[in-house]
Amino acid sequence: MREKYGLEKDSYILYLGRMVPEKGCHYLVDAFKKLDTDKKLVIAGGSSDTHWYMDELKEQAGGDERVIFTGFVDGQLREELYSNAFLFVLPSDLEGMPLCLLEAMSYGNCVITSDIEECANVIHDNGIVFRKGDVDDLAQKLTYALSHPNTVRMFKWLAAEYVCTRFPWERIVEETLTLYEKK
Repeated sequence: MREKYGLEKDSYILYLGRMVPEKGCHYLVDAFKKLDTDKKLVIAGGSSDTHWYMDELKEQAGGDERVIFTGFVDGQLREELYSNAFLFVLPSDLEGMPLCLLEAMSYGNCVITSDIEECANVIHDNGIVFRKGDVDDLAQKLTYALSHPNTVRMFKWLAAEYVCTRFPWERIVEETLTLYEKK
């Protein structure tokens, strides 16, 4: 992470997921551009049939050197990005059960997500929500988090504790197997 992108712990805001319009990265880029911060915005994820969307995001970033596009990441780099982010943002318009949100929280990230039911129900009171599609509201929530590091630290601690208690992998596997065995 340091060698490849020049990133240090807590020096960036992270989006990590599929690069498709419904994930709302275009809101995040617009909101980030409104911020007066030295932090970077790391947009990590690959696209399958949406290369045009990635191209639009890069154009939207307009050469802002604070915005880093990594493409698809996995393994150690993925773990490092999750483990060292100051914030994780999921600005989705549409979700099922957002696994990237669960994963980010399990790494102890303070999360900011849109207020859609699927995301709000995952984080409960253990993160920050903004109005879906509202760039100004997202920028305000990012500004708040950047200027309140103690709140961010509190949410980091709450996120890991909450998600690992509410969504323990062993229980989910058992419940899934039980469903398959009923058929």
